[in-house]
Amino acid sequence: MSINKEIKRITTETIRSMKSKEKITMLTAYDFTIAQMVDAGGVDAILVGDSASNVMAGHETTLPITLDQMIYHAQSVVRAAKKALVVVDLPFGSYQSDPQRALDSSVRIMKESGAHAVKLEGGIEIEKSIKRIINAGIPVMGHLGLTPQSIYQFGTYKVRAKEEAEAEKLMSDAKLLEELGAFSVVMEKIPAQLAKKVTENISIPTIGIGAGPHCDGQVLVVHDMLGMTHEFKPKFLRQYLNLYDEITKAVNNYVADVKSVNFPNENEQY
Repeated sequence: MSINKEIKRITTETIRSMKSKEKITMLTAYDFTIAQMVDAGGVDAILVGDSASNVMAGHETTLPITLDQMIYHAQSVVRAAKKALVVVDLPFGSYQSDPQRALDSSVRIMKESGAHAVKLEGGIEIEKSIKRIINAGIPVMGHLGLTPQSIYQFGTYKVRAKEEAEAEKLMSDAKLLEELGAFSVVMEKIPAQLAKKVTENISIPTIGIGAGPHCDGQVLVVHDMLGMTHEFKPKFLRQYLNLYDEITKAVNNYVADVKSVNFPNENEQY
């Protein structure tokens, strides 16, 4: 007699407890089908990233995606994820200007999608917003280093915090996030040794993307990792498949079979 073991959901507390014990794995997902595969593959967390603006909608930056669109993507992912913690990005404009708006945006995401946490970009500049969200009982993941929503301020996607002043601010912001009650922090495109120093000096897990091997975990955009966004090949990206070529080849074969009346054959009709 087979016994169905109930799948145990990974929580924010699970992620916290993994620090210095077991590396945390996180990938993005934006739809039901891919989220289902990512979850089955065993990742600890799924990020419904505002990178959907780029990879799903074709925008140049993450700025155009709206709160309603993020909720739609989050709903699709939550339906698929049976084990992984689901974290949703608060999109540009939904939290920076006003702590009450930040809370309202977060509440909408949690209530309407069923997600488990939200992620915000920035440190001391959005301290009041983070405090308001956490005080309402909503878990927060921070995001420091290269913060894509501020791309027009930076003017570039190059490595951040190479200079001492910016590195010191990043360390200060990471400690602030810890004090405010964030359960983890993403660090994007910063020097590996700075990421190591931050990781060793805060009690919450760090999750890196282009931040070296010393973080408590890693995150990648799933479309990049699977080779679907074939022209995007930054130094930090390890491409595990080349789905762009595989899918293009499959479509070419389908087109050829239909044109030559090879599909459908006798076994593929009623």
